[in-house]
Amino acid sequence: MKYTNEDQIKRKLGIESWRNLSKSNVIKFAAMMPDMDREVALKIIQQFPAFTKFALEIVDAIGKAHEKTLAANKQSTDHVYQALQDTREILRGELDRDGLTPGDREEIFDRLMELARMASQKNTEDKQFLADSLNKMAIVGGAVAALALAFVGGRFMAESGDKPESPGDAESSLEA
Repeated sequence: MKYTNEDQIKRKLGIESWRNLSKSNVIKFAAMMPDMDREVALKIIQQFPAFTKFALEIVDAIGKAHEKTLAANKQSTDHVYQALQDTREILRGELDRDGLTPGDREEIFDRLMELARMASQKNTEDKQFLADSLNKMAIVGGAVAALALAFVGGRFMAESGDKPESPGDAESSLEA
């Protein structure tokens, strides 16, 4: 669908006025931009002089949520490692007991090895979680940066009155 006026866009976003545009609707609005009449899109964007500030606030809010997630993950991981350490200390104490059979000692060593595998697995999971989190933050940051650039670029084009060159325009100007 090609949006040719502001009212169509407001209806699609479920808002009555641009003052009601929420952060989530900004993302929807940006996704709709390719389907908007260029003049309508520029007219709407010009009503948001604080768009870049708004985009930075979104990044800041996402960053704070990400920091909380990382802190919660660290706390959880620390608890797991502490529990594994406590269990190792108990097993070491068991090894010091008198009267253990070779089979008892072997079972304790097997449990210690299982604890080492569990710690290694937890370390791998934690590294994967951190990598996934970093990737998600990079994607969100890139999307917001792209929105801000699209906004700034749109404003520049609107103010300068320039239209982007089509590939044919570039070739014909090279031939001249």
